[in-house]
Amino acid sequence: MSKISYYTKEGLEKLKAELNELRTKGRTDIARQIAEARDKGDLSENAEYDAAKDAQGLLELKIAKLEEVVGNARVIDESTLDTSKVSILSKVKIRNKKNNMTVTYVLVSEEEADLKSNKISIKSPIGQGLMGKKVGDTAVVKAPAGTIEFEVLEIGLMD
Repeated sequence: MSKISYYTKEGLEKLKAELNELRTKGRTDIARQIAEARDKGDLSENAEYDAAKDAQGLLELKIAKLEEVVGNARVIDESTLDTSKVSILSKVKIRNKKNNMTVTYVLVSEEEADLKSNKISIKSPIGQGLMGKKVGDTAVVKAPAGTIEFEVLEIGLMD
C-alpha cells in the first residue's frame, strides 16, 4: 500500500530537483570513487573500494525512497482549501492559554516542515492537535513537556 503525501508546488519541485541531482551528479561521483579505488589494486583488501561500494548502496537506497515519495506525491490545489477549519497548508494563529504567547504556523507535510520558517508537520503533536479545529476552538496537545492548550485565533491560507 502506497502512502500518499500532499505538497505545495514548490515543495514537490524541490524534491524532484533533489532526486535529479542524486540520479545524475550523485551517481557520477560514486562511479568515479569506485573507479579510483579499483585502480589502487587488490580489491579484496581495498577499504576505499568497500567504502565506495557501501556509499553506492546508500545512494541507491536514498534514490529509491525519493522515487517512491515523488511517485506518491500530490500537489494541493490551494483554491479548494477550506479556511473554516485547520487543514494542510492552513496558516494558523494560535495562543498558548497558559502563558498567552501567540504564534503563527503553516501546516505542511513532514518533508516540507521547517521550524525556522514556522512550517510545522501535520504529523507533529501540535499539527495533529490543530487539524480540523475552527476559530475559537481549543486544541489540546500532548507534548513531551506535558499537555498544552492552544486557542485557535485565525485560520488563513499560506502566503
